[in-house]
Amino acid sequence: MSKYFNFFPKVLYTTDSNTGDVVNNITSRFNFEETFKNNTAVCYEYDIQDSDTPEIIASKIYKDPEKHWIVLLFNDILDPQFDWPMDYRTLISFIDEKYSANANVSQSGSSWAQSHTKTYYKIEKRTTISTNTITVKEIEVDANTYANVTSSSSNVTLADGYIITIAVSKDTQSYYDYEMELNEAKRKIKLLKPELVNSVDEEFRRVIR
Repeated sequence: MSKYFNFFPKVLYTTDSNTGDVVNNITSRFNFEETFKNNTAVCYEYDIQDSDTPEIIASKIYKDPEKHWIVLLFNDILDPQFDWPMDYRTLISFIDEKYSANANVSQSGSSWAQSHTKTYYKIEKRTTISTNTITVKEIEVDANTYANVTSSSSNVTLADGYIITIAVSKDTQSYYDYEMELNEAKRKIKLLKPELVNSVDEEFRRVIR
């Protein structure tokens, strides 16, 4: 964000030695309104690739890597180090380090995360036979409840004559899959349409000063 902060207002910063320096006031803020960010007429969805950085996306979409701040602020990303999806190799290293304390001497943190369950689920799948409408409810349960869930399927006839098939099953999610899913969820972002970037850039410079 080398040039981004150049437009921020100046402020006198005094140190403990009572010497003052004029610096950019990085506590200033510029945000997009939620109604604007949710307007499909001004933005579209984008899936972040492993090779993408905010600067690369800004360069590809807006022809200017310095517009990376629009990519970040439009998606409420304040810390790219933690809010931006990691590439596969970095993610594996992150999982390995995060769960290394749980692992024993003969396994890695990543191996421990793959072999241990984080969350237990009871799954109810309801199918309305006449309309072939399917709804699935995933209910988080504790380990004891999970152990007592038995897979089953039964039909229920409603007052209006519709027949619903209720199928019960169960599933688990490992710590490894949890981290993978959390990282993947960060890949889907919204991008401001290129034709609006110059107007937003001008408004930013006007407001932030």
